[in-house]
Amino acid sequence: MRCVSFAALIVPLVFSSPLLAWDGVDSNTGDSVEIGKGNLVRPGQNIEIYDWGSAEYRDVEVQSIQDSGGSVEVEVYDSKSGEYRTFEMED
Repeated sequence: MRCVSFAALIVPLVFSSPLLAWDGVDSNTGDSVEIGKGNLVRPGQNIEIYDWGSAEYRDVEVQSIQDSGGSVEVEVYDSKSGEYRTFEMED
């Protein structure tokens, strides 16, 4: 019985870790973006995102964060493309 209880606690934790990512949409392109767990999303911080439109990871610098009621707007600078991007992230 103890093994079953322990497994019942551990299995959901193992499979829930991908759920800790922060999902959103690039306002300009409409492509999905994902900010992975472990990223400190604060102005001036560099974070890693996954851009589903280009199917690649990108390093970007957070410029600003604004709560827009129902979603959070995160503006970043992508030094690789030289563009500022705005993400609408789930609140």
